Amino acid sequence: MTPIAIIATIAAYFAVLFFISYLTGRKTDNAGFFSGNRKSPWYVVAFATIGAAISGVTFVSVPGMVAGSGFSYLQMVLGFAVGQLIIAFVLIPLYYKLNLVSIYEYLENRFGISSYKTGAWFFFISKMLGASVRLFIVCVVLQLLVFSPLHLPFALNVIFTVGIVWLYTFRGGVKSLIWTDSLKTFCLIVTVGLTIYYIGKNMGLDTGSMWSLVRGSELSKTFFFDDINDKRFFWKQFLAGVFTMIAMTGLDQDMMQKTLSCKNSGDARKNMITGGILQIFINLLFLTLGVLLYVYAANQQIALPAKGDDVFPFLAMRFSPVVGVLFIIGLISAAYAAAGSALTALTTSFTVDILESPKTKTENQVAAVRKKVHIGMAALMAIVIFIINLLNNDSVINTVYMVASYTYGPLLGMFAFGMFTKKAVKDRWVPLVAIFSPILCFILDLNSKVWFNGYQFSHERLILNALFTFFGLCLLIRKKIIT
Repeated sequence: MTPIAIIATIAAYFAVLFFISYLTGRKTDNAGFFSGNRKSPWYVVAFATIGAAISGVTFVSVPGMVAGSGFSYLQMVLGFAVGQLIIAFVLIPLYYKLNLVSIYEYLENRFGISSYKTGAWFFFISKMLGASVRLFIVCVVLQLLVFSPLHLPFALNVIFTVGIVWLYTFRGGVKSLIWTDSLKTFCLIVTVGLTIYYIGKNMGLDTGSMWSLVRGSELSKTFFFDDINDKRFFWKQFLAGVFTMIAMTGLDQDMMQKTLSCKNSGDARKNMITGGILQIFINLLFLTLGVLLYVYAANQQIALPAKGDDVFPFLAMRFSPVVGVLFIIGLISAAYAAAGSALTALTTSFTVDILESPKTKTENQVAAVRKKVHIGMAALMAIVIFIINLLNNDSVINTVYMVASYTYGPLLGMFAFGMFTKKAVKDRWVPLVAIFSPILCFILDLNSKVWFNGYQFSHERLILNALFTFFGLCLLIRKKIIT
């Protein structure tokens, strides 16, 4: 595909997206921006959330992972499904009972203002880094396919990409995202399915033959129980999946903001359970695509890029123009779903939690602050993406989960302590515990091979980080008992 054809594809897609955003967001107030006025149909939210959860990272990185890790990622995805059940039956009823706009208000109610601010700031850092890494992947692909051929700099690419996200989220917030993300999820699923179809057709395979080929491939090995030191070891991946889902969804303002826009806790629970089931099948689809890409390349004797993240973009452009168009639509659907959702959540959390505007300002003043914060969050995201481009040296999906294990760990530990104990803590010291826990985790991570007989930490470092936070809070227990 030529750069002009790619630009035309993106323009047509966003014309539809902006039209939906305009229709759904033109009469949105602050409550609509922050919580969708709690009127969103649960089945629409469930479908919309899939696009935000998958993101451009999954779209590009997961197919490329199979060469080095097989289907081992599916072990983590199974953990995700269990984590979503825990969110559905433990966290969602709590959030609705307290009628929260920002979920970190729970920490203020439970511990105090210092804990509340700590939770909000850790979310802010986590989401800004995670969302920027996710949006970075679409910038890399656009640079390869559009901006470099036109001799345009990466900085302009970043401004364009983040600017698009800001444009379709600034008016409607969550109220618009529910519907725009539904469009993106639909495009994402159709894209992957049709890409698999076209690859099979190119190789002369029907559906049954493709499935037999994937099942018989060494690249489709799923379960790894043999070596506990292997990063692919089942219990490492599965338990990391459970707690990663609880932390990155249940304790994440971004992911919960759409869920809390449902009418009641029962509808929100249905949304969460449905999303967990759908996520298994969609990730299996991505892994299947990965095997077919590598088999196709081997059959055609095509030399693939060294980085797994580059394999799908590289091959997509070598197939028919139809596959090229599908890849672009799928990539921007996935990437912009996650980025738009994150930008809205960052704006909400910063306005509600850190600035506390709704507590001190009128409705019109809150709207003015929210719009300024929204611009500021977009600008900061662009800066972070540019820095990531200078530092990037790993699979992007691994980078996302590594960042999450350090930044979401304190949140997981704080919420766990609050929910499973009735103890009060010395609130002013909570920020120190939250800071030192990731530092201790990092020291162990660096020295684990030497100290623990060759053991290597993987995504389970999130659990370790949360445990450090939990035990740190135990040291801050006050005599007062919460009734």
